Amino acid sequence: MKTKLIMVRHGFSTANDKKIYAGSDDYPLSTLGLKQAEACGKWFEDKKIDIIYSSNLSRAYETARPIAKTLGLEINVDEQLRECDGGDWEGLTYEELCEIYPKEYEIWCTDIGKAVCPNGESVKDFFKRIKDVVVRIAEDNIGKIVLITTHATPIRVITALARNLDAEKMSEVEWTANASINTFEYEDGKFTAISLNDDEYLQDMRSTLPANV
Repeated sequence: MKTKLIMVRHGFSTANDKKIYAGSDDYPLSTLGLKQAEACGKWFEDKKIDIIYSSNLSRAYETARPIAKTLGLEINVDEQLRECDGGDWEGLTYEELCEIYPKEYEIWCTDIGKAVCPNGESVKDFFKRIKDVVVRIAEDNIGKIVLITTHATPIRVITALARNLDAEKMSEVEWTANASINTFEYEDGKFTAISLNDDEYLQDMRSTLPANV
C-alpha cells in the first residue's frame, strides 16, 4: 500500500534574507516567510492530511503551524528532519564561504554529493540520515497522507531517491523554492515523485535561492 508524502520547504527565513548559510542553526521565518506560511496554510484548507511532521528548527515549525491550525492537527517534531549540519560554515554569508572556503564550497555548489562541511556533516551521511527518517515516517504511516515541513536539502535527497540517484549524483537534482510543495509516493522501499517545486500559489510572494548556493 502506498504512502503519500507531501514535503513542504520552509518559508523565507531571516537567514535567507541575509544570504546566510543556516544549516542546522535555528533561524526563524522573516516577515515574508510568515506570509508564505499563512498562504501555505490556506492552500491546504481543502486538502486531506492525516498527520504532520516537522523539523525541529524554527523556520520549518513556523511553516507547519498555519497548516496544522487549518487542519486541526498536531505537529510531530522530529529533529532528524533538520537541515544538514554545516559546522564551521553556519552563520557565514555565501560570499564569505566563497572567500574563506573556496575549494570546499565549490564542491558544495557543483558536486554536492561529495561535499563535507568542515566540522559538520558530510552530505553522504546527511543523505542517509534523511533517507532513514523519511522511510521510517512512511513505514509508520502506511496508506496515509503525510505532511512534512523541512528544508531544501532534505527535499533534494528524496527527489534524488525518486530518480534512483545516490548521494554522489545529488548534483543532478535542482533546489526547491521557499514554501514549495513537493509530493511523493512511497511503497516497498521506493519513492516516486508526483509533483515538485509547486510555489505558484504564492503568486507575488515567491522567492528564490541566490545563484551562489
